[in-house]
Amino acid sequence: MTELTRRNTMKLMSAAFVAGVGFSSLPRKAFSAGSITVLNWQGYGTDEAWSIKAFTEKTGIAVVHDYYSSESEMLTKLRTNPGAYDLVVLNAARCAQAAAEDLLQPIDFSKVPNAATVDEALRSNPNFSKDGKGFAVPWVWGMTSLAIREGMPVPESYAVLADPAYKGRVAMDDDPIINIGVGALMSGQDINDPKDLAAVTAALKSIKPNVKLLWSTEDQWNKSFAAKEFDLSLFWSGGSVRSKRNSKLPVQFVVPKEGGIGWVDGLGIPASAPNAEGALVFANWMIDPTFYVEWATKVGAPASSNSAALAALPADDLSRQVHKPEYLKTMGIMSALPDDRREAFNNTWQEVKAFYAE
Repeated sequence: MTELTRRNTMKLMSAAFVAGVGFSSLPRKAFSAGSITVLNWQGYGTDEAWSIKAFTEKTGIAVVHDYYSSESEMLTKLRTNPGAYDLVVLNAARCAQAAAEDLLQPIDFSKVPNAATVDEALRSNPNFSKDGKGFAVPWVWGMTSLAIREGMPVPESYAVLADPAYKGRVAMDDDPIINIGVGALMSGQDINDPKDLAAVTAALKSIKPNVKLLWSTEDQWNKSFAAKEFDLSLFWSGGSVRSKRNSKLPVQFVVPKEGGIGWVDGLGIPASAPNAEGALVFANWMIDPTFYVEWATKVGAPASSNSAALAALPADDLSRQVHKPEYLKTMGIMSALPDDRREAFNNTWQEVKAFYAE
C-alpha cells in the first residue's frame, strides 16, 4: 500500500547526528523518568539516535522501540501484547479502528503543550476522535496529487489527466485506493465512499490514451521522469520534495481545485500503557518545532502537523513550500475501509488496468 511505500522511502534518507539540540517545552528530569516503548515503522522519525540521546539526557526517560512491517501487524501487536507499549505510531484510518476496539486511551492534551499549535483541521479529524475525545496526537501528514514538469501549464483539475494535450505523457500510481480516490474526485464524489463506482471507472478509463506508465516505487518514478518518459503524474508530496532536492529533477507539485488525497499519522497511547505520562512527554517532543526542524532539514521528514513547526522551517525549504497549510482545508483524508469496499476498489482498479492494457 501507499503508506508502506512512503515509509520505506525514509530508509533511503541518511541518518544525521545533530549536536546542540534545544528543547522548547520538555520537562526537567525530576518531572518524569523510567522508560517508554514505542511501536513504529523502523527508521521513521521516532528512532533517530540523536533525538533519543538528547531527549533522554533532558528528561531521564529512556526510549526503546519495537517495530512492525504492516499496519495490520501493528494492530495485532496491540491486541496481543497488553502492557508492552507506551506509544504507537498509527495512520488516522487505523487510529479509528484501534479506538473502536478500545486499544487506545484518550489523550490528555493538557500534557502535550505543543499540541496547542497543531492544525485544527488535523486535530479535529474524526478518525482521531471517539465520543468527543481525541485518541491520538496528529504528528505528520502528506498527500498524493499532481506532479508536472516545470515550465508546463499548471493544472487546475484532475481532469487534466485525460487532456489530449498529454497523450502518452501521463504516469499513474499503481495503487487501487489512490486511483479510486482520483476517479472519485474526477466524478465529484467522496474519496473514501464513492456511491457510483461506474462513474469512477469511466473517469479512470478516460485517461487511457494518455497513460504511459504505471509506477509503483519512488525510484522507478524518478528514473522514468529523468528519462522524459512522461510529463504529468500522480505523485506523493514528500516524493516531489525528495525528487527535486536530492535528484535535482525539474518537478512541480500541484494541488488542483479538488484537493489532495491526504494521509495523517498520529501518536497514540495504548490503553494498557505502563508509562503513559512518559509517552505524552515524548509525543510532545515529536511535534516540537526544535525536533522537527532538525529532522526535516538534516534527515528528511513529512510535513509536521504542528503549524508552528512547519513555519519554523527556512522560507526556502522545499517541504514548507509544497505542504502549504491551506491544502489541509481542501484535502480529503483517507479513512478505514470496510473489507467489502476495499475489495470493490481493488476489483475496479484491476478492471481499469486491464482496459489500459488492451
